[in-house]
Amino acid sequence: MNFFKRAWLNVWAKKGRSVLLILVSSAILMFVLAGLLIRSAAVKATSQAKAGVGATVTLSANRQAAFKKMQSRTTSSKSSRPKMTLTPVKLSDAAKVAQLSNISSYNVTSSTSVNASSYDTVSTSTGMGSSTGGGPGGMKSSTSTGDTQIDGVTATSLTTAFSNKQSKITKGRGITAADKNTNNVVIEKDLASQNNLTVGNTLTVKEATGDKDKVKLKVVGIYKASSTSSSTTSPMSTDPANTMYTSYTLANTFKGSKYAGTADSVTFNVSNPAKVSSVKTAGKKLINTSKYSLSTDDASYQTVKASMDNVEGFANKIVWLVAIAGTIILALIVILMIRERRFEIGVLLSLGEARWKIIAQFFTEMLMVIVVAVAIAGVGGKFVGNQLGSQLVSQSATTTQTTSSSTGQPGGGEPSGNGGSGMRGGNGGPGNTSQTTKQATDTKLEVTVSAVNLAELGGFGLAITFLSIMIASGGILRLEPKKVLIS
Repeated sequence: MNFFKRAWLNVWAKKGRSVLLILVSSAILMFVLAGLLIRSAAVKATSQAKAGVGATVTLSANRQAAFKKMQSRTTSSKSSRPKMTLTPVKLSDAAKVAQLSNISSYNVTSSTSVNASSYDTVSTSTGMGSSTGGGPGGMKSSTSTGDTQIDGVTATSLTTAFSNKQSKITKGRGITAADKNTNNVVIEKDLASQNNLTVGNTLTVKEATGDKDKVKLKVVGIYKASSTSSSTTSPMSTDPANTMYTSYTLANTFKGSKYAGTADSVTFNVSNPAKVSSVKTAGKKLINTSKYSLSTDDASYQTVKASMDNVEGFANKIVWLVAIAGTIILALIVILMIRERRFEIGVLLSLGEARWKIIAQFFTEMLMVIVVAVAIAGVGGKFVGNQLGSQLVSQSATTTQTTSSSTGQPGGGEPSGNGGSGMRGGNGGPGNTSQTTKQATDTKLEVTVSAVNLAELGGFGLAITFLSIMIASGGILRLEPKKVLIS
């Protein structure tokens, strides 16, 4: 009788032992498969994060160079206190950077302030009246400031507040590139309600500087700002409801003719966050670094990537720990099983059966068990993987947030967001801690069982079985048939 037939008869005859081996093997392989699935899902999630989360490069005035220049004037002249002068970003220079590879789009930001003429602004008990007209680049159109913040942008959809869904359009539409050189405006819902304004209405503002002319604006959209905006507003800033979005060309008009063709800052969206450093390096070669600076912000990508790297690391540990523990457990079970079959082994050896065939019989028996266990693990592994994956993502996101908070990791090079003043709350730049942590927590591990995963599981199962059989068979098969039968 060949060893294949003997193996089948033995498995069928010892049904209780076979069921026990199947249950133990299934449990081991189920956790091995869960580790493999989580690892594969983490790698896939990291790849998807390149397109799912933002990374930006911001071109703005070089504040450090301007500050050093101001200090040198302070040393040479003590009669008057010099002021720090920031250079507006020329759009022609920004256009050069926009031609770099991996730049998907860019948003021009130009902020200032105006005074209300035909409407009443929203006031709060913590407000101090008005905010400065400075935008993200630190530009000021004048020492005079208005009671209404004007955020000039290329498109509201490209700003951080809207892309992160901290603000959303409730009526009409947002500002788009088509609004260039128009007087179209998007206003906040509270301001619209207080003044009975809706889409299609006009309102009048008064320039805070220059000739202080009155300008009519057409409302093309109404947005709702973050509910936490007013609570995080600085005492020196106006209520967030008094912020209007326009095209950057209109904001430059309010600031004065010398600001035509310039911006406070230009934010470039990088299509592949992993390339943000190379984009910054290439961009520096195209600008005058004594006037401008390029700052990067890939905090969202790095947070998600770090979280998924942690998950992948945990998954690898699960695979190896379960594989090692499974080998030991199966080896102990097989050792006990083989010890019970000492007489059978002695008879086979005395009849001249080759030792390798006896080992092959044990391996074949376990192989039959493993085939059934792989099928069971394939069904239950996805459920276990989903449960473990969700727990690991949550734990890893919390760990990443704690680490970032304790090390004081900066949020990136755009502290005020892509379309607003740093004085206002609620916009939150791309590196905002709560936003990036939320993105890491919301990252979904798509745990799916593929043919490759089952093949890997089968390979682990065979390796565990082979090691178990070799460990268990070593002591018995070294004995002589006569000694085996006598004992």
